[in-house]
Amino acid sequence: MTLADIEAGLREQGGELDLREIVESAATFLEGAPAREIIRWAAATFGDRLCLTSSMSDALLIDLVSRVKPGVDVLFIDTGYHFVETIGTRDAVRQVYDVNVIDIKPSRTVAEQDRDLGPRLFGRNPDLCCYLRKVEPLNRALEPYLAWISGIRRDESPSRADTKVVEWDAKRQMVKVNPIAAWTQEDVDNYIADNGVLINPLHYDNYPSIGCAPCTRQVAEGEDPRSGRWAGLGKVECGIHL
Repeated sequence: MTLADIEAGLREQGGELDLREIVESAATFLEGAPAREIIRWAAATFGDRLCLTSSMSDALLIDLVSRVKPGVDVLFIDTGYHFVETIGTRDAVRQVYDVNVIDIKPSRTVAEQDRDLGPRLFGRNPDLCCYLRKVEPLNRALEPYLAWISGIRRDESPSRADTKVVEWDAKRQMVKVNPIAAWTQEDVDNYIADNGVLINPLHYDNYPSIGCAPCTRQVAEGEDPRSGRWAGLGKVECGIHL
């Protein structure tokens, strides 16, 4: 099914089209396919109704997708709590890659959130803080699209172990494409080295997983790479991928 077929179906059905059949067949057909082939399928199927998200931890996904679909929309959630290095990586991505980086901002500034809900919400109620500063803004930003590409991998955490290369995002009623779901950390490291991919300089300072500054710490040798996220709070996901 092409984008033209999908849009025709949307018009005929009053804006509603069940894309889950596409997801089921694509998930089976593309399992085990190279990441670039998965991206080609997504670009051919969804055209300009396809975007990708990036936390600017590195530009691996941006590099992969821009080689297949130059000018693709890249959604970056500017939470107001990012490390300076993360903002710098975003700015560098704009200069280096043929992509359209779109800054997504929460409905409230940090100061407004502090005023309305009290300071340091990230420490008192991290789930609510992540929802307000990440999940809700992304939900709004994804509304114009039919599908989005994410860089999550199965080996990152137990909650991601069953990730499929193409999934139905029931929460947002759209298609989610995970072209590097089956990659290992070694695959990631090799691609970055072989292709000169931009990475967030915090990686060189023992930050293997990078989120908002107040909720991210350095990781000691031998620790789980994601143990520096929400350390001591019993939290492992921001909610975007749940």
